[in-house]
Amino acid sequence: MKRRYFGTDGIRGEAGREPLTPEFVLRLGQAAGRYLRQQAERPVVLIGKDTRESGDLLEAALAAGLLSQGVAVEHLGILPTPGVAFLTAELGADASVVISASHNPYQDNGIKFFGPGGTKLSDEAEAAIEELLGADLGTTRIATVRNHQEAERIYMDRLARIGPRLDGLRVAMDTANGATYRVAPRVFQRLGAEVFAVFTTPDGRNINKGCGSTHPETLARIVREGGFDLGVAFDGDGDRVVLIDHEGRVASGDHLLFINAVVREEPLVVGTIMSNLGLERALRERGVAFERTPVGDRYVYEALLRRGGRLGGEQSGHVLFLDHLPTGDGIQTALLTLAAVQESGRPFEAWVDALPMYPQTLVNVPVEDKRRVMEHPELPDWIARAEAMLGGGRINVRPSGTEPLVRIMAEGPEERAVHEAAAWLKARIEAAVE
Repeated sequence: MKRRYFGTDGIRGEAGREPLTPEFVLRLGQAAGRYLRQQAERPVVLIGKDTRESGDLLEAALAAGLLSQGVAVEHLGILPTPGVAFLTAELGADASVVISASHNPYQDNGIKFFGPGGTKLSDEAEAAIEELLGADLGTTRIATVRNHQEAERIYMDRLARIGPRLDGLRVAMDTANGATYRVAPRVFQRLGAEVFAVFTTPDGRNINKGCGSTHPETLARIVREGGFDLGVAFDGDGDRVVLIDHEGRVASGDHLLFINAVVREEPLVVGTIMSNLGLERALRERGVAFERTPVGDRYVYEALLRRGGRLGGEQSGHVLFLDHLPTGDGIQTALLTLAAVQESGRPFEAWVDALPMYPQTLVNVPVEDKRRVMEHPELPDWIARAEAMLGGGRINVRPSGTEPLVRIMAEGPEERAVHEAAAWLKARIEAAVE
């Protein structure tokens, strides 16, 4: 059954427009509630959210739908997505929901389900919920709701247990006015770091706005000019992180995978089609197998399970440590990376130097019909011609999973050729869809 609403990362869109209207989300809650009642007699669902202004509206509608099917709801409040996933297992909940659109602007929002144990809901479960959306479910049994007062503390305790001592480390931190704005600075301070935190005043509309892991330029300047040892930038829902060395250089998810793979002596790392060629070649030189998947942590997770691996992730800074959690956690990733750096005895800057990165560019092409572009008969030939311009690089073209865009990624040995090849291919695609 082809899914109409669920994408690779739940249901996303602009809040207040289909499908993210309160009317639809109420029905979604009823459908999810009916499905969960088929799995357990008295199911309990946790709900967490980020700082978007639409979060309260969607949370209320979803909770009402769940309650109307006899599913008890526990509100966790504002909490990073991985915190919700962790608490699902820790508290023994039947499922959980995060209301967030991750790194997207505030106008967008999303609904992501986790199943028992904190893993993402299966494709089969999502398909079953979609099928129930078409039914007139009504109110069958009334459940109750409560606010979980200890959620944030339990999550912070867990992070403090896995983190290294950071005494004397001067850290500049950007919480993207998002879900980590309370938790992340406190955890680092608890471990001994001196923290200077910015973008920690969410107003419902400033999440990810010119800040966070997708816009690390301001934090890089603060680190450089303020003489900080390290910069740490999260995205809006806290599953991504990038680090910044004391020179202001940004270490992406590729760097974090490289550091952890080498120090932990991992036999396998799973990346995506967006992972830099420099990472692949550096790992292979050290005898580490490297596998690529489509973009999306769901695919990385599935490949790790299939291959029996523990470490994988995306260039964006969404990194999975399956020996810790079944989902990416930006705070966890930062702490485990700092622990690996400490164990290695090498400064963080030396690790950044140790991974030569190929010049890479990502170009977004706005289109009305993504399928028309991806099925264009001349697209394979255009890609081949663009790759020939790179002299030893690669081109990837993929549709965005959340926006009306086609994304072109080009990388190769020479930066000028990379930009020229991407621009040439962009022009071909634009001309084809006019």
